[in-house]
Amino acid sequence: MQRLSISKGNAFVLVYSVTSKQSLEELGPILLMLKEVKDESITEVPIMLVGNKKDEDQRREVSSELGQKLATKWGTGFIETSAKDNENITELFQRLLAMEKKRTLALTMDEESGKSGSKRKCSLM
Repeated sequence: MQRLSISKGNAFVLVYSVTSKQSLEELGPILLMLKEVKDESITEVPIMLVGNKKDEDQRREVSSELGQKLATKWGTGFIETSAKDNENITELFQRLLAMEKKRTLALTMDEESGKSGSKRKCSLM
């Protein structure tokens, strides 16, 4: 079921709790599955790494810096949110949408350049 969802998905949100280092560690195998199923460079697929429960600083096990470093290593976007306080939720989806639009535009431009190249004619004199 997970593989089917990945194969049909265009963009992905990998969420961990900043209060649980284990939840962050569990995302590694999921990212590997994304790479395998999508059969693309992971940088071509819009992915956001999200540290949730930003509002629980006193219970934090994962620093913002660690989340950012991992996102850079994985080639994903990064944001911390608080679903409880509705903090950065809209921003998360705006960023994800912007990533998808950028990818779609790049794909469209690639297709158009391929089409225009095939319409060229060669004349020999």
